[in-house]
Amino acid sequence: MSMADGFAEQIPTNNENPPLVRRILSKRRTWVCLFVLVYGLLLSFSWNLLHQILDWYHKTTSSSSDFYGWPAIYASVVFGGVFGLLSMAAALAVAIPATVLTWITVLVLLAFAGKPRRALVLEGRKITTDIVGFVVKILVREGNIVAAVCAIAGYFALVGSDGEDQ
Repeated sequence: MSMADGFAEQIPTNNENPPLVRRILSKRRTWVCLFVLVYGLLLSFSWNLLHQILDWYHKTTSSSSDFYGWPAIYASVVFGGVFGLLSMAAALAVAIPATVLTWITVLVLLAFAGKPRRALVLEGRKITTDIVGFVVKILVREGNIVAAVCAIAGYFALVGSDGEDQ
């Protein structure tokens, strides 16, 4: 009896097919389709919100000219906020797998370095809080940058479009 035969005997064989949900979720194309679906919904939501904000802006500016500039500022801040949040959601979707991979790599390296299990658990908790804090700081900073750029560009686009209409 060889070592491979002994190993094969230890593994229980299950002739039943795995459940349908597990088979579907184990496929990479399923996750790609879910990713595309979620981003499609985000884009659809943002496009509809963009049109609603523009409709509100045009109704406000056409009904009275007393508020020149303020509706444009308000609409551009909303544009910036929406696109800042969308950019944070997109960055989070990309950052989660990279963060998990980094976390696993660090823990495996600590385990190979000879850390005892209890110390490894404590280090893992510290590493988790450090990584999550770092990712949140980056997401907020990048989201704020995108929000500011979109707000400024939106303001100049709205004010510029008013000058062309008159």
